Amino acid sequence: MSASGTKRTLKFGGVFGFIRVGFHKLPGESVKSNYKLLIAMLAGAGLGAAAVQGLHAQAKPPAYVISEIDVTDKDAYAKEYVPLAVKALKESGQKQLAAGGKTAAISGEPPKSRIVLSVFENMEKAQAAYTSPEYLAARKIGDKYAKLRIFVVEGVPQK
Repeated sequence: MSASGTKRTLKFGGVFGFIRVGFHKLPGESVKSNYKLLIAMLAGAGLGAAAVQGLHAQAKPPAYVISEIDVTDKDAYAKEYVPLAVKALKESGQKQLAAGGKTAAISGEPPKSRIVLSVFENMEKAQAAYTSPEYLAARKIGDKYAKLRIFVVEGVPQK
């Protein structure tokens, strides 16, 4: 190295082990440009990691739960079962999209007396909600006042 040049070494420890980056200053060259390059590289790596996280978050599509309910005792069903079931499922992440409103057959048999359409973050969360102790306790009561047919459909990944 010449008398007018300097050598600087930065040391970084991290997830990938120990990295040593050397900066050499030649006459008329700025060390600041090397720092800018290093910062740009680290920012690029951070953005890349964030993009990968985002793609992983989108990996599981939403799940739609369809409930066909043939209610035999409307008053008892509404008073004893519905509040318990709604509470248990809402705590499990359920978002109701439609419940009990007007239905019509487009093709095939007409729907049962009550239809509920719900969405969950993914199939696993939907299945966990309907097998939770809270919901199963409510379901024991619901089975006294209605015949329920409940199934889940994996949705199309949302963009």
